[in-house]
Amino acid sequence: MTKPHVLQMGAYPEWDQAPLDAAYVMHRYDAAIDKAAFLANVGPEIRAIATNGGTGVPTSVIKACPKLELISIYGVGYDAVDLAECKARGIRVTNTPDVLTEDCADLAVGMLLVLARGMVKAEDWARSGEWVKAAFPLQRRVTGMKVGILGLGRIGLEIAKRLEGFSADIAYSARSIKDVPYAFVPDPVALAARSEALIVSTLANAETRHIVNAQVLAALGPTGLLINISRAANIDEDALLDALEARRLAGAALDVFEGEPRINPRFLALPNVVLQPHHASGTVETRKAMGQMMRDNLTAHFAGRPLLSPVN
Repeated sequence: MTKPHVLQMGAYPEWDQAPLDAAYVMHRYDAAIDKAAFLANVGPEIRAIATNGGTGVPTSVIKACPKLELISIYGVGYDAVDLAECKARGIRVTNTPDVLTEDCADLAVGMLLVLARGMVKAEDWARSGEWVKAAFPLQRRVTGMKVGILGLGRIGLEIAKRLEGFSADIAYSARSIKDVPYAFVPDPVALAARSEALIVSTLANAETRHIVNAQVLAALGPTGLLINISRAANIDEDALLDALEARRLAGAALDVFEGEPRINPRFLALPNVVLQPHHASGTVETRKAMGQMMRDNLTAHFAGRPLLSPVN
């Protein structure tokens, strides 16, 4: 049987790469020097694309693959894939929800703790010998904190469940009221005004772009903390940097950035931020589960079985 031709947008761990290479004719777009010539050569044979949520698939690549049937995403986000183009051509799109939910929620709460308790600065204090000279300054309590969650989907709900263990006063914004014991505050500005910490866990799309803007940051205020484990596009990064530099916001903990992995150097000069390298799902267990689901969607498609996690 002839193996289907699959375009690969980025690198995968060996535990994913080996079975992909065994099952398909893999074409490494990420390794191509002349990408236009590469696509002109292999595009007509491509039936599926394997990618990740951050890289996605440029519309130009989709258009260069006339036989394309499926885009299988390693990750939960699909904002970097042109769904309108896929719908017009009948191309199916899948992602890997659920398997990364726990890790993302863990990191969100962990970043809140690190930020509120000043743990990065505290470690530097201990390592540098400053502790010999003076006690580390007092920090913020998380237990009982008023926390707003912007986006109460799978990940947002798990964040809330973890925060219950800290007796947090939890409120949320979402498209609709959920069957949960938390306060529903539909307006992001009002949610921020109510919160000591605002955690962003909403999906990214045209509606949520810069949903955290200057007005939301002003409502969160000079003692407010912002945590983002969703997508960089959900925050107006320039407005955030202005607020942090002017101390109109107490601090931010961020796992995602515009233009990542290159981070705006303004962040690097700030003492009131915690920076993570887009690693919310970055555990061996979760990444193996994500890779398996991505491959299972490819297998199901080519076997003519229902997709495990269709987006469209």
